[in-house]
Amino acid sequence: MEQFRLPKIPMPPVALPQAVQAVMKEAEQKLSHRPKLLQLFKNCFPNTIETTTKLMDDGTTFVITGDIPASWLRDSVEQVVHYIPFAKEDQDLQRIIGGLIKRHIQYVHIDPYANAFNETANDWHWNTTDVTEMSPWVWERKFEIDSLCFVVRLAYLYWKETELTDIFDSSFKAAMRKIVDLFRVEQHHMEKSPYSFTRNNGIATDSIRNNGRGMPVNYTGMIWSGFRSSDDACDFHYNIPGNMFAVVALRQMQEFAEWVFRDMEFLQELKDLEAEVDHGIQLYGIYRHPEFGPIYAYETDGFGNYCLMDDAGTPGLMSIPYLGYVTADDPIYQNTRRFALSKENPFYYEGKVAKGIGSPHTPPDYIWHMGLSMQGLTAQSAEEKLEIIRMLEATDADTGYMHEGFHADDPTIFTRKWFAWSNSLFSQLVYKSMKDGLL
Repeated sequence: MEQFRLPKIPMPPVALPQAVQAVMKEAEQKLSHRPKLLQLFKNCFPNTIETTTKLMDDGTTFVITGDIPASWLRDSVEQVVHYIPFAKEDQDLQRIIGGLIKRHIQYVHIDPYANAFNETANDWHWNTTDVTEMSPWVWERKFEIDSLCFVVRLAYLYWKETELTDIFDSSFKAAMRKIVDLFRVEQHHMEKSPYSFTRNNGIATDSIRNNGRGMPVNYTGMIWSGFRSSDDACDFHYNIPGNMFAVVALRQMQEFAEWVFRDMEFLQELKDLEAEVDHGIQLYGIYRHPEFGPIYAYETDGFGNYCLMDDAGTPGLMSIPYLGYVTADDPIYQNTRRFALSKENPFYYEGKVAKGIGSPHTPPDYIWHMGLSMQGLTAQSAEEKLEIIRMLEATDADTGYMHEGFHADDPTIFTRKWFAWSNSLFSQLVYKSMKDGLL
């Protein structure tokens, strides 16, 4: 048996916190004139808590992705991040989100190279023939730079919103140390890294070339990544949006070091590393496009080779301001956005019912709901936001939920009926638009 799947059964029910119930009541009033959109929001906003969340006896929280019985560091953060603005006065939300942060810290200590973990040390794996150093806790060990950045992101946003500091114990600080040490190693992947990954399943994007070590890279100051946020292998292993996310995470860790741990030596180390990575992005990550002008590449190897594309997953080029690297009005980001939403991007599709960004992770002509939601969240005009919401509303295939990818000509053809991250990102867009008076 190469691939392990459990029946698609929701997690044990967790009671909806009062703050979540209040948001849904607010939506009932403000979206009453849009009955389908209201129902989509009422389905999607609580979906993570209702179907993918388990409160553990040790005070941590385990969050599965939906139709796969494992917790991705990346996915689980984005599955709960839309609840953070309501956590300050709600102890039940604090228990859920704070518990997830503590769970993440445990996982970083188990294996900082892994992207997805089991609920227990049950030795379940996505593929039982992966050639890498596996642990019984690890569901999948694809090193994606964003996984660790998302761990930092959740802790930072939660701290800023609630001002609670109980998550910042010695284990948390040691995990931050572990992340920085790994980033330092992966600045020199070929010379210093112990990591390799090969999956012998015949799918090229599931395995890293060159015996699991990756294609050659030049030193740039950036951090090497084996895989993209789509869980597909990188073509060139300096993923630009991933390194931008690392810059943001390093800035956030600086605040931990200065204001929580009062560790000025660690603070300076974080500043130095941030400067190195950011310099690499600006020096090696910008491509002079003949039509769009200077744009951010998706990947580079530091030898002058570039992968020019965008993927609907986060971090991607579309999500740069969402992550906080630059603001949405940044000129290079605006050039990059125009590129990503054009047919120059090989994974941008236009069909009879929708147009937007897909992914090499799904078949051609499949647009991702997450890509549309991110386009809406980073749009500067009300018109674009409203058009994106209309498109999302029209492409749920009457299931009442968002999906992964759907065919641009026929939204009834789609992947992943139960994909909580997509539901959460959609909820973010609708709630923000509702609060901004657009709906």
